[in-house]
Amino acid sequence: MKIKLVDQVVRSFKVAKVFRENTDKINAIDFSPNGEHLISCSEDDQIVIYDCEKGTQTRTVNSKKYGVDLIHFTHGNNTAIHSSTKVDDTIRYLSLHDNKYLRYFPGHTKKVISLCISPVEDTFLSGSLDKTLRLWDLRSPNCQGVMHLPGRPVAAYDPDGLIFAAGVNSESIKLYDLRSFDKGPFVTFKLNPEKECDWTGLKFSRDGKTILISTNGSIIRLVDAFHGTPLQTFTGHLNNKGIPIESSFSPDSQFIFSGSTDGRVHVWNADTGYKICVLNGDHPGPVQCVQFNPKYMMLSSACTNMAFWLPTIDDPAFI
Repeated sequence: MKIKLVDQVVRSFKVAKVFRENTDKINAIDFSPNGEHLISCSEDDQIVIYDCEKGTQTRTVNSKKYGVDLIHFTHGNNTAIHSSTKVDDTIRYLSLHDNKYLRYFPGHTKKVISLCISPVEDTFLSGSLDKTLRLWDLRSPNCQGVMHLPGRPVAAYDPDGLIFAAGVNSESIKLYDLRSFDKGPFVTFKLNPEKECDWTGLKFSRDGKTILISTNGSIIRLVDAFHGTPLQTFTGHLNNKGIPIESSFSPDSQFIFSGSTDGRVHVWNADTGYKICVLNGDHPGPVQCVQFNPKYMMLSSACTNMAFWLPTIDDPAFI
């Protein structure tokens, strides 16, 4: 029985499960590609893995020495990469089932602020406050390529893993072909520079047509992925703490979800920019992370607590 994601179904989402494993704010979450697992990392140096089908926490791994941020599953459920918050700015490749590091990726000289894994192969991108974007292969500790940029970079792969976008200095998006990235971007979109916030994340929609720009302010932007045309600006959510609040697409690219420092989740229609609803899950702190499961009809949001949301509509008219 499949439920179609329409406005009324989105409005019906309620928190089905709350996990209180963390003592500090959760700073990144990531679903496995098959939607069966969710991984989170927190400023208390804990990595927590959840089973999305059973709604249970399956494992906790500590990263006390290096700290942990920007965690991502690789293509399996048993390995992840993450940036560090202590010691240095090396990226680490972790085996989750035995809590051992498989490889280190040194190179960045300042905090890593962007990390994304290719949807099709064992490569990943990292962007840092050292104004470089680096391309890596999980099988080698050596950087495969470096792009020196004029400002702070955030990056994302397109859904086919053929190109990547680099958001630079909160004012331009550069598109690179992965097979010839050393030749520089094949197109650059100039946008109006942000005055009161920085870009903190880029995401392509699943259909590859649009790019969502997250910020550390109370504004989210949606641009056309082919022409760089501004399509929508989403506002009305609160970010009075200057934190990088995540915004995400639904898997059908129709809806935009964002956290808020008021502890609620805000939802807009991607095409019209119209706000569909504000979901209240009784988060006691700012919701920094929000993602929709790529395979199952569930949403996750996180402050210091992790919440799993499910729709409460079972009307056959929506199926």
